Amino acid sequence: MNKTLRYIAILAILPLFTAGLTTDYFADANALKSKGTSTSQYGSSTGVCGVQLCSEIPGGKAAWMEQQKSTPVTPAPEKEAMVEKEVMMKEKAMMKSTMEKEADVNMGSELRLSRTNVPATIPMHHGYYNGEDVFFIITDSSDPTHADIITKNQGWQVELAPLLKNAPKSALSKTFMFTNGVEGDGVHGYQSEVFTSTPAQAEKYSALTSHVHVTWNEGTTPRVLDSEEMIMDAAESEVTLTPVDVVLNMPQIVWPEGQMMVKEDKTLTDETPYGGGQVLDIDKEEMTVTFIAHRGWGPDGRTIYYIVTDATPSGPAEMMGVVSSPTSAKLIANSAAVDLYQFKNGLKGTGPLGFQPGIATGAPGDANYSPMWRIFVTGWTNPDEAQLLETIDDLNAYREAGLIDIGIARPMDKDHIVNCPFIDPFQ
Repeated sequence: MNKTLRYIAILAILPLFTAGLTTDYFADANALKSKGTSTSQYGSSTGVCGVQLCSEIPGGKAAWMEQQKSTPVTPAPEKEAMVEKEVMMKEKAMMKSTMEKEADVNMGSELRLSRTNVPATIPMHHGYYNGEDVFFIITDSSDPTHADIITKNQGWQVELAPLLKNAPKSALSKTFMFTNGVEGDGVHGYQSEVFTSTPAQAEKYSALTSHVHVTWNEGTTPRVLDSEEMIMDAAESEVTLTPVDVVLNMPQIVWPEGQMMVKEDKTLTDETPYGGGQVLDIDKEEMTVTFIAHRGWGPDGRTIYYIVTDATPSGPAEMMGVVSSPTSAKLIANSAAVDLYQFKNGLKGTGPLGFQPGIATGAPGDANYSPMWRIFVTGWTNPDEAQLLETIDDLNAYREAGLIDIGIARPMDKDHIVNCPFIDPFQ
């Protein structure tokens, strides 16, 4: 029982408690009479007038008795009525206050979370594509060694996502990393990475990248190689290329032919619309990009935040204002992608479809975490009876009870995958 209900219960029994005290008093007096004890012992026959000696009162016993006659005494029934009336008024006031508070919280069928949308500033890295500049971020790694190295170098957490190693080669782009040679800001402390595609080459581009280590051979003179063509030419005699069994999530922010959409209205509130861009600011001088981090739930109900960098097909990507990445569709039946449940009706909220935030089957630190999400749409059989669901167990229980339906999302009748890295926006 909560505090309000306990307080109301106490107020409700107060009249009975008061009446009990009154009844006991008269019962005791009657008992004294039945034992032959004169009630005059409570008057002045023993020289006591109330709580004083009669001799201390001017006029003595007679004056005291006259004073008692002139002092009105409220009968016990009237006292009880007054107490009951006061209690009822207090009860009504408390109930009204409670109902007003509940109405203010519920707001009909609208779910209002705090800090639903918050800014997340992430360090950018510099790279090359065909001799031109590329700016990108690194959010996830299939390998703990690379996750630790990059986290330390950039001062921002790279999440471990072991499932990314299961992604097919056709869903990956290729990136060259240098292990020696010209010192620079690359992952391993040497020159910047070289990409083999950008979002402008939509059919080739993927934020998920396989890696090839580039190592300068002894007796050579290292120099900056800023294109795949230059690297392949140098591989004939100057450098050694070594494929590495690691996949990184390296979404590109700026590339020679364009950049991610920057949201026009940069004021964030808990009701900020989901679409119209996911980036608030791109700062090449400070080498940072600021995303909108959206609040949701992990599989066990814990709070998570995620950003959105790219998606397939093009319709949802355009709606969210992110990069279109057709190659991600190749993950639809692959274990590198995991399930994320979004709601299409029920409680209105800040989810991408305008209803309550989604629930993920994995979160950072889980063995089954991945930034690549296969979207399932959840709908209430009777939207008027919708309740807040926060865990995978909630989803399973309500689906088994026939209260919700769940189906894989296929916008534009195409496979739907979204790159949503889970991050800590407050680090």
